[in-house]
Amino acid sequence: MTTRSPFPRLVADVGGTNARFGWIAEEGAAIDAVRTLPCADHATLADAVRAYLADLGRGQPGSMGMGIANPITGDEVRMTNHHWQFSISGLQVELGLQRLVVINDFTALALSLPSLQPHELRQVGGGAARANAAMALIGPGTGLGVSGLVPAGTQWVALAGEGGHVTLPATNAREAALIALLAQRYGHASAERAISGAGLVALYDAVCTLDGVTPEALSPADVTSRALTGHCARCSEAVAHFCALLGSVAGNLALTLGALGGVYIGGGIVPRLGEAFDRSDFRQRFEAKGRFQAYLAQMPVFVIDASVSPALLGVARALDQEL
Repeated sequence: MTTRSPFPRLVADVGGTNARFGWIAEEGAAIDAVRTLPCADHATLADAVRAYLADLGRGQPGSMGMGIANPITGDEVRMTNHHWQFSISGLQVELGLQRLVVINDFTALALSLPSLQPHELRQVGGGAARANAAMALIGPGTGLGVSGLVPAGTQWVALAGEGGHVTLPATNAREAALIALLAQRYGHASAERAISGAGLVALYDAVCTLDGVTPEALSPADVTSRALTGHCARCSEAVAHFCALLGSVAGNLALTLGALGGVYIGGGIVPRLGEAFDRSDFRQRFEAKGRFQAYLAQMPVFVIDASVSPALLGVARALDQEL
């Protein structure tokens, strides 16, 4: 016997900084009442959910789907980039839900890729996406999310992994020196250590260290802003390394998946870089894979820039799957 998730449905996209919620009133209805709550304003995830529902004033949802920035390996969830932790089964009981589906946030975002509209995407090089071919997904935000979508007959299967924690590659002496500093500081220089919000600051600090100057206490937004306005050469270098390293890691992912269906960049950082990202070394480094340069050159890269969190669409799709 199969069971569908009952309506109304609550959908959520929970990152290390913000939790976004939306509401699906009935079968076929669009996601509406999308609101963003800072995670730091709530002691627990359940508190954030209750705050959203109280503000919404529409009563009790029958089911909830959630994408969260964390690996889902069992009932217990402990967020990597935030202090929230919870039991999935316990949260379902606490919130009075008939069904609760919890998946990785980038698995959710991957499920949304076929639903994205042309105006929500900006292409950065490459040709046309091939139909019914694997798609790659990578996104720097609070952390570095990585996933993919592969065809399985008439369906799509989203990959759940932690590719943001692969070892960071270097392609020149300056990068090698920066990565060595990151490894010294953190023990392991993962891709996320450089290609994320915190990574922008870590790169800036490392550039300052190599240049023998004391870094200022900057936020990721400070580094980006100073780079884009040309007010800080070391911030500009940090952003340049960020884009180039993202190109290297995204190219590795594209090769691994054979992503002829396109490579998609999510997260909140790259859209804010705008044309500066297009002018960066990202595309050159994405394609710089020796004998497979021509293979990668045909792959389109799309920056996702949607007004509503696309991961909510993916979570809605996950709720549509029958038990």
